[in-house]
Amino acid sequence: MSEKSDAELAAALAEEQTFDYIIVGGGTAGSLLANRLSHGGKKRVLMVEAGRRDDYHWIHIPVGYLHCIGNPRTDWLYNTEPEPGLNGRSLRYPRGKTLGGCSSINGMIYMRGQARDYDHWAQLTGDDTWRWDNALAAFKYHEDHYKLDGDPSEVNANFKRFHGHHSQHKQYKLAVRKLGGEWRVEKQRLRWDILDAFAKAATQAGIPATDDFNTGDNEGVGYFEVNQKEGWRWNTAKAFLRPTCYGRPNFEMWTMAQVNRLVIEAHDDPTGQTRQRCTGVEVWSGYEMTVATARCEVILCAGAIGSPHILQRSGIGPGALLHQHGIPVLQDLPGVGANLQDHLQIRSVYKVNNVPTLNTLANSWLGKAKIGLEYAFKRTGPMSMAPSQLGAFTRSDPSQPHPNIEYHVQPLSLDAFGEPLHNFPAFTASVCNLNPTSRGTVQLKSPRMEDAPAIAPNYLSTPQDRQVAADSLRVTRRIVGQPALAGYKPEEWKPGVQFQTDEELAKLAGDIATTIFHPVGTTKMGRADDPMAVVDSRLKVRGVAGLRVVDAGVMPTITSGNTNSPVLMVAEKAAEWIVADNR
Repeated sequence: MSEKSDAELAAALAEEQTFDYIIVGGGTAGSLLANRLSHGGKKRVLMVEAGRRDDYHWIHIPVGYLHCIGNPRTDWLYNTEPEPGLNGRSLRYPRGKTLGGCSSINGMIYMRGQARDYDHWAQLTGDDTWRWDNALAAFKYHEDHYKLDGDPSEVNANFKRFHGHHSQHKQYKLAVRKLGGEWRVEKQRLRWDILDAFAKAATQAGIPATDDFNTGDNEGVGYFEVNQKEGWRWNTAKAFLRPTCYGRPNFEMWTMAQVNRLVIEAHDDPTGQTRQRCTGVEVWSGYEMTVATARCEVILCAGAIGSPHILQRSGIGPGALLHQHGIPVLQDLPGVGANLQDHLQIRSVYKVNNVPTLNTLANSWLGKAKIGLEYAFKRTGPMSMAPSQLGAFTRSDPSQPHPNIEYHVQPLSLDAFGEPLHNFPAFTASVCNLNPTSRGTVQLKSPRMEDAPAIAPNYLSTPQDRQVAADSLRVTRRIVGQPALAGYKPEEWKPGVQFQTDEELAKLAGDIATTIFHPVGTTKMGRADDPMAVVDSRLKVRGVAGLRVVDAGVMPTITSGNTNSPVLMVAEKAAEWIVADNR
């Protein structure tokens, strides 16, 4: 056999490093896209994930979020800048750094949001494909809901709503190979007397009971549905990557591989004009820097913090910010890293009597042993718990046109996630403003990928948000004051009944509030005449061909609820568009 020349070896290596699609991020959106884009075997797909595989046992035990948040094995370990609205405090800002991304460390709550969220997106983008009815079809396409177990007709109905009646569509076999899609939704596997009492108190306070938060109008009180399967966390790596993608010869995955920057090249389009095109990514493997090339598209799925950070390091973002750090401006997009929105939860803690809570059950080695044995043999009990079990959606005051606050209620209390439980029986009623008007930023601090960006959510920076904060604390007090809880003698331990005025309560909110881990909006989609829009309604980056963003950053406004499953809906739609554009 003749030896290959250096040129031939270089060409062979370049071909090996060339793919049709490169997906940056193996998290919520990236996992679904990898599944959809590698289907059929015709396109070569690379997924690049900065974290490790999801083989850490605490990822899969529901209560293991306590061991994953703040753990470098699974978390980027971000912190916010000191926040004026939080009286100078800086918050821990968890983001998943492992396969499955935030779906591997989050609260597992399945929540679509409200119909008005998506109708508003359609209005902001001028694209009716984002309206609720269209979004709902995309949600249902990958949903595997326990309520539909044993009803195969629903699979075909969902398929037709999303794809029409084209039974030969490339995804048809995926849709009908089993009942439902890949994203499992189940009831929780435990209940608590104190939470049942809180739910009854909420109805006494005028909040209707509900067993379904996902109809498009989520007003009511009830137990959350969760992304679990038989007592285990169901993350997107299990749902969409394993085993489907792993067995496809056209799919390749690099883990512990961080994208340094996008490769942007100038090219002449058919009209003779010179335009920018993303042709690949520069990746640090831990040993060397390598370049992977994309024939069709690079798709950023690094999240509302990671994606704008990568764009900025690559010369795409606010010109003045890039100049400040010595980065050549390839595309001046002022919206990159702007428009950050998040749900800020205000955690009221109430001491109680004559009722068990997790504080009392887990305050001894015997109690811990009982909890562990129940989970080991039944997959039930506190170890199967999502961080929040009971939810409620209502209005912060009667003048609100729709439910604008959400409760996450827990049969436990602690100073912060990762801290020990208190040594007295208590429950926590956390309430968040679903539609904050405050807007923050994500901005690079240096051109180095090792340096975390400056995350400044700018919480409670508007009079409207401070008023909702004060009013929501009063709603909490009104619920807890109902007869259903009276037998447990609830005592407000935090913030404390001595605080009553709007000013006092807003300031107290700044003292005790923390993120509920829902950052969105930093690469928002919008109309062509919106100077702050980063991507169009089909998620293509403005002024740069071959590049899309598909993650929570594209949301122009935050959804009225937990954000993980809406990201999957966005990715489902994006997959259709990407395939259609690159046939």
